Amino acid sequence: MSGCKSDLRLDLEERINLVLKEPTQEVVTKSELRHLLQTVEHPKHYIGLEISGPLHLGSLVVVGYKIRDFMEAGLRCLVFLADWHSYLNDKFGGDWGKIRAAARYYDEAFRFFCPGVETLLGTDLYKNTPDYWENYVRFCKQITLARNIRCLTIMGRTQKEKLDFGQYLYPPMQAVDIKAMDLDLVHAGMDQRKVHMLVREVFPKLGWKKPVAVHHTLLCSLSGPETKMSKSKPWTAIFIHDSEEQIKEKLMKAWCPPKVASQNPVLDIVRYIIFHESDAFEVDRPAKYGGKVTFSSYSELEAAYVKGELHPADLKLSVAAALNKVIEPIRKYFEQKRELLEVFKEDQSR
Repeated sequence: MSGCKSDLRLDLEERINLVLKEPTQEVVTKSELRHLLQTVEHPKHYIGLEISGPLHLGSLVVVGYKIRDFMEAGLRCLVFLADWHSYLNDKFGGDWGKIRAAARYYDEAFRFFCPGVETLLGTDLYKNTPDYWENYVRFCKQITLARNIRCLTIMGRTQKEKLDFGQYLYPPMQAVDIKAMDLDLVHAGMDQRKVHMLVREVFPKLGWKKPVAVHHTLLCSLSGPETKMSKSKPWTAIFIHDSEEQIKEKLMKAWCPPKVASQNPVLDIVRYIIFHESDAFEVDRPAKYGGKVTFSSYSELEAAYVKGELHPADLKLSVAAALNKVIEPIRKYFEQKRELLEVFKEDQSR
């Protein structure tokens, strides 16, 4: 079956652990997840993405690793390319041609990084779902304007901004998309939590299937705590097209105070990317400071860093080398498909 590559020898606990594996931060609820995996052979999963700037560590690698976990657990996985949502949220200045061109790039990236994943364009979903707008109206009748406004944060907006009316259509659309795709499990970063909680509250009132919600941790910005990696602020993110030298340069400038682990973006990369695929991480230090040291878990690495046993510069250089190995295959793949990147050359959002 397309979209899943489960090893049928995995037992229920192994499948649950794959869903719970970091960067998963929250499952709503674990008991419902267990029941779903017990009763549905290949549950339907999705993650929806706005089409905007070039993909970075958070938007492709972290998301892609989690999709791979779901696929290994036997879920049928789908990446929803939300072109109409992107238009409503003024991505590419609302230029429909650029949104479509960038959607082809997103499609190519996820199919390469997550072999076997399915993709679906929003336009195609709406064309092929005759009762979509009927269901949209039904959903809207169940919520207040105030509740809708509280969900605007899912699109990076607040009511303090001057919004056009179309932007208020966005949260209910994201909710009704879930009904239209008949999903069993919805997946997103923690920033999308509000709309999933709204879905779980409203769907039962309409007699619709209530999905399990899984939310993953967002990577911290390289510039410091309280922010996430952003395509619109290129110095805060490492892109999948960055060269080895660019990766090193960005990491050497990254916020990484000595002995501080909380919201440390360099440690986050080790935790959610390097250790996701590896059982060991080596830090190469000068001989006079102890030489090479290998860590077999993130907790072991964090403990050493907090104790001051690792200098930030040594950590950064080793992370840069390990991260380049992750990005290099993606970078090389797109070097053969440069035409897909043309749309970003004039895009100021990067």
